[in-house]
Amino acid sequence: MKFVSVRDLRQRSSEIWGLLREKGELVITSNGNPIALLSDVNESNLEDYLRNVRRIRGTLAVNSIQERSRQLGLDQIPADEIDAEIKEVRRHRPR
Repeated sequence: MKFVSVRDLRQRSSEIWGLLREKGELVITSNGNPIALLSDVNESNLEDYLRNVRRIRGTLAVNSIQERSRQLGLDQIPADEIDAEIKEVRRHRPR
């Protein structure tokens, strides 16, 4: 994977676009930290690409929620407590 700084992207954009076509993906960095991913897409693969990126983002979000739950010990809550919590929330939900 090739890393390119924001500064290089600004100063050498035409060279970077050529590199993107060659490599397929580039990681954009700011102060040495990755901030974005550029991918070579076209009209024929754009919709599939976006669908898969959204799927991956969703998976990462669920993984993050699950890890936070484990850190807080919420993965150890008994089923009856979960059911009671759901029932209580539903009781206060507007109809």
